[in-house]
Amino acid sequence: MRNIALRLRYDGTAYHGWQVQKNDVTVAETVENAIFKLTGERVRVTGCGRTDAGVHALRYCANFKTECSIPVEKMPLALNSRLPEDIACVAATEAAEDFNAILSCVKKEYTYRIINTRIPDPFENMRAWFYPAPLNADIMKRAAAQFVGTHDFAAVRSVGTETRTTVRTVYWCEVERRGELIEVRVCADGFLYNMVRAIVGTIVYCSEGKLKPEDIPGLLDTRDRRLTGPTAPPQGLYLSRVWYDGPVGEMMER
Repeated sequence: MRNIALRLRYDGTAYHGWQVQKNDVTVAETVENAIFKLTGERVRVTGCGRTDAGVHALRYCANFKTECSIPVEKMPLALNSRLPEDIACVAATEAAEDFNAILSCVKKEYTYRIINTRIPDPFENMRAWFYPAPLNADIMKRAAAQFVGTHDFAAVRSVGTETRTTVRTVYWCEVERRGELIEVRVCADGFLYNMVRAIVGTIVYCSEGKLKPEDIPGLLDTRDRRLTGPTAPPQGLYLSRVWYDGPVGEMMER
């Protein structure tokens, strides 16, 4: 039995998230159907995270077990001929038998995009948060810096999948403005449900003057979701990088 790791890229607009669901079309189901068409095998694809409906991925890792003998270097083109245009397999590699795309992941980075202008861009409609009110990038940077470190992030997560702990380590939380585009990049050893979108909403609240950047540590200490900012809409969120050791890590960085 081979364990194949895939590097994927997708536009999540048409999908109800990554995870297979009974009554909605998802990215995982679509990838599994493409693998079935290619190999004749019904496989279960394990993804590196549960991206929500409308969320995108610039770099996403998934793995599956197979008996097929197709060389890994030929898998991307073979799969892409069976995938829709909004999902692409960029690369594939042989992984260790015990490799698991979510359990073996060292850290992840999400990028959130905000179009901050009075005039909407129809081409960014489902790929960024259109925010017509002025935003102060300097205040947003000060607010973002408050999330760096090891904290209990219960105050910036939505009710959803239960986890053993709500403590996570954020390695960086950065804000960059380029003209009308504002990008927030958050890298951590793991993420809670809607954590990045709630962080972005809290940072935006700081720019609006509804919170102060210096308030954030105290708000995290309360563990009360009601006291922090709103959950930003899904279309602005992208899984942008994932890190692994060994051959899979090399594939993801190419």
